[in-house]
Amino acid sequence: MSDKRNLRDHKRRLLAAKYELRRKLSKAFCQDPDLPYDMRDKHRSKLSKLPRNSSFARVRNRCISTGRPRGVLEFFRISRIVFVD
Repeated sequence: MSDKRNLRDHKRRLLAAKYELRRKLSKAFCQDPDLPYDMRDKHRSKLSKLPRNSSFARVRNRCISTGRPRGVLEFFRISRIVFVD
């Protein structure tokens, strides 16, 4: 079960890295008040057409051995429970 979760999270990380530049540019254009409304709207639609899993907000730190999402030591990428054992 943990392999499936970790695999899904890994795919999300790859997608987020792939679409990072496009997402940031579209967000910057959307939030710029100096641009005309139709241009901002065009970039807003481009942003909505990107895959949902390409957002860094959907990436979750998980333990690489158990798949546990909480209590993960970021440097080692293992949970506190596995770290103590």
